[in-house]
This record gives sequence, C-alpha cells and structure tokens, in this order.
Amino acid sequence: MSLYSVYGVDSYFVGLENFSHLLQDTVFVKSILNTIFFVVAIVILTILFALFVATTVYDKNSKYVSFIRGAYYLPVMVSMVVMSIVWNFLLNPSNGLISFYFEQLGVGHLNLLGNTKTVMPIIVFVTFVGNVGQAIILYLATMIGISQDYFEAAQLDGATRWQRIRNIIIPLVRPTTAYLVVINIIAVLKIFVVIQLLTGGGPNNASVTMMYYLYQNAFVYNNTGAAAAIGVLMFLIALLLSVPQLRSFIKTN
Repeated sequence: MSLYSVYGVDSYFVGLENFSHLLQDTVFVKSILNTIFFVVAIVILTILFALFVATTVYDKNSKYVSFIRGAYYLPVMVSMVVMSIVWNFLLNPSNGLISFYFEQLGVGHLNLLGNTKTVMPIIVFVTFVGNVGQAIILYLATMIGISQDYFEAAQLDGATRWQRIRNIIIPLVRPTTAYLVVINIIAVLKIFVVIQLLTGGGPNNASVTMMYYLYQNAFVYNNTGAAAAIGVLMFLIALLLSVPQLRSFIKTN
C-alpha cells in the first residue's frame, strides 16, 4: 500500500512517490527528529535509572526489595490513558497543581506543554515514569539469580561494592540490557496515547512523532498511502536500531 496513492476507495500505483513526498515534508522530518530524541532519551534514562535502583537494593532485605518492586511497578499497571489524563491535569497551566505551586513560589504560570522547548522533555518524563518499573523488575530478577559464588570470591579478593557491580553484575546482566533496549525502542516507536492526550502533536508540531504523524495521515488527512509509507520507514528504523542489540543478545547467550 505504501507504493499506492489511496484516497477513500480510489487507489493507483505511484511507486516511491509517497516516500519522496514524505522526505520533502518538513513536518515528517520533524517527526523523525522527535522520534529519534524520544527513543534515545527513553532508552538511556530507563537503562541507567533501572540499573542504579537494582544495584542499590538487590542484596538488601527481601521485604525491602519486594517493596521497591511494588512501588516502581505500580505505574506500569496503570493505563497510559489514565496516566496521561492525570499528568494533563497536573500540568494544566491554568489550574494544574504544578503550575499552582510554581505560582506560589513567585515563578508564575508554567505552560510546559505549550512551550516548544519543554514539551518533548515532559513527554519523555511522563513515558519514563510509566515504563521504568518493568526494567527495574527484570534487572532485580536477573541480579538475584546470580550465583553467590561470584560475590564470595570477589569478597575474598577484597573487591569493593563498586568493583563487584562493574566486574560481575553489569557483564552478567548484559542480555537483560539488550532485551530492554529492544523492547523500549519498539514501545517508544508505537507510543500514541500520551501525545494525543497531552499535546495533540503541538505546539507547532513540536511533539509530533512518526507514529502520531502516521495516525494523522491515515485518519485525519485520509492519505492512507503516506501512512503506509511512514509505517514502512518506522519498521526499518526499528530494525536498524534493534539488530545490533539482538546480535549482542544472541552472541552473549
């Protein structure tokens, strides 16, 4: 379908014309840049934060570990629709709780979702909060499953906690890291609800991603051919970003 021009029930073959038009479309180029920023930011934040939390608590009391698991996994169980509505209320520049507190501090009304410089970082943060719990759970499960023989040998050699983390834990959780990178890339590429409910792609297309632009072409502009072409390009990007991690995962195993 990406090679056809489709409007309603009428369609005709256009070859690579849909792709050519997309690459000349400034909104589509902006959506690519936003998507790349989104993917890179979420992957880096999720991996680093989850590793930090997991390495901090993996060897603590089991009840404490269970509490940490539950606390961080709770947002994962909440629907992204519900979470987006809550954040939209909190970030509302007129009567939102965050804007209210900043006004009390003398900063004035904050319109974080209406500012082209802050809208993408805010969307990244909201998505990160909703997804990081899964990464923490997986890292904790992997670390708890590591044989104690490694740690006992390291302790006998006088290794510090940081040395144990760097030389034992991080190498042994590499397959988990590769898996998390891949699933986060795929998850971010298909995120739609957060953007639709928080910004609708605005302001001035500052938060349009490839997935959101695909939706607009398919259901707003009725340009199914262009939407299909965007889907093909998204698949190629996901493949390009995921293959190195999958190769690393297979090689490690």
